[in-house]
Amino acid sequence: MLHKALIERAASARPHSGDGAAFNDVLGNDRHLSNCPALVLNADYTPLSYYPLSLWPWQTAIKAVFLERVDIIETYDREVHSASFGMKLPSVIALRQYVRPSEYPAFTRFNLFLRDSFQCQYCGSPENLTFDHIVPRRLGGRTSWENVAAACSPCNLRKGGRTPEQARMRLMNRAIRPTTWQLQERGRAFPPGHLHESWRDWLYWDVELES
Repeated sequence: MLHKALIERAASARPHSGDGAAFNDVLGNDRHLSNCPALVLNADYTPLSYYPLSLWPWQTAIKAVFLERVDIIETYDREVHSASFGMKLPSVIALRQYVRPSEYPAFTRFNLFLRDSFQCQYCGSPENLTFDHIVPRRLGGRTSWENVAAACSPCNLRKGGRTPEQARMRLMNRAIRPTTWQLQERGRAFPPGHLHESWRDWLYWDVELES
């Protein structure tokens, strides 16, 4: 996951004195600057996050370069400049200091859906997802990784306040507490709609490789 402290420090930093606080675009408008994020790699050259993909806005990336917190690995064919300085926009950057991820991810609705591949664990539908207590709370079931599964609204309604055995509904996968590594591996199965060509050598999606 993105390292919050690094992002906040980079976003609040200013360029070196004399370089000016604002950059101007010196190439055409065929690609808007807001569409030029930088892929952020850890110091071991793996993405900080696969899903969501670890991307920084171009301003944050440039400020991190000035702070000497990152190295530029790849650039866009797009240049910005101030009164006395110009540079190509970074498209891939790598942290100079390794950020060790937490062993376990936060227990959130999004992470739960990611663990369960964004599909109902009873019928496989990706529509109208909510979450289901496998052992109902009225029977002492807890709200935890091991007792909550993604479920579509129809299956959740059908199961009601019963256990899967009572409702004769089988779970597709056992509910587990995933590690951060497991969740990131699961995220690799969901590549974003757009991948800039300069990112491809640093990402490893679960897609067939070209021969």
